[in-house]
Amino acid sequence: MPVKNLRTLVGLAFALTLAVPATASAITAEVARACDAAVAKAFPPRQIGNPAAGSAKGTGKDQREYFQKCVANNGKIDDMPADAPKDSKPAK
Repeated sequence: MPVKNLRTLVGLAFALTLAVPATASAITAEVARACDAAVAKAFPPRQIGNPAAGSAKGTGKDQREYFQKCVANNGKIDDMPADAPKDSKPAK
C-alpha cells in the first residue's frame, strides 16, 4: 500500500510541475537596445588613456539596477528629479 501512495504522489507532483505556466518572458531587441543606450548615457564608459572620458559615478550593481528598471518600464526611463513637477504647466 505505501508504494502505491508514493507512486501516486510522485505522479501528482510531476503533473503539477508540468501544469505550472512559465512566467519568464524575453525582452525585445528594441527594449534591450534602448535600455543599453540609456545605461551608456547615464553611466558613460571610461576610455583607457583619457582621464576625462567617462564618469566615476555608479557601480556595476547600480548599472544593472538601472537596466532592470528600464526593462521593467518597457525601455522608458524617467530621470526627472523627485522635486520637479510632473506636468509642464506653470503654477498660478
